[in-house]
Amino acid sequence: MTKKRNYKITAAFIIIALCLALTGSLLAIFYADSDHGTYIADIYQDGVLLQSIPLSEGTSPYRFTVTGEGGCTNEIEVRDGAIAVISADCPDKLCVHQGFISNTRLPIVCLPNRLVIRLRENSCDAPDALAY
Repeated sequence: MTKKRNYKITAAFIIIALCLALTGSLLAIFYADSDHGTYIADIYQDGVLLQSIPLSEGTSPYRFTVTGEGGCTNEIEVRDGAIAVISADCPDKLCVHQGFISNTRLPIVCLPNRLVIRLRENSCDAPDALAY
């Protein structure tokens, strides 16, 4: 009987530890980029930095087009602290479906047109690294 009781206690501790780990992971994911300041959007094509755009709140919307090899195009819109690819001539249009981004979690990537839009923090006091 004591062995069964020990297994139940061990199983209960494992379940509690897993729940705590899951909760901590979810909190880290959702609150990691809460508000460290403003961001800068770096736009790369073929690994070359084309331009860096500061994204600040209250920016009036504007659009521009990035043209790549063979005439491929991506139309990009910047508005109120966010950036998106709003139209592209690539076949799958995954970059368009990703929508506007306003934090550093995921970049916008258009593989057929070799375009990457990555956000980085525009703050001198931002941490060099985050550990989860």
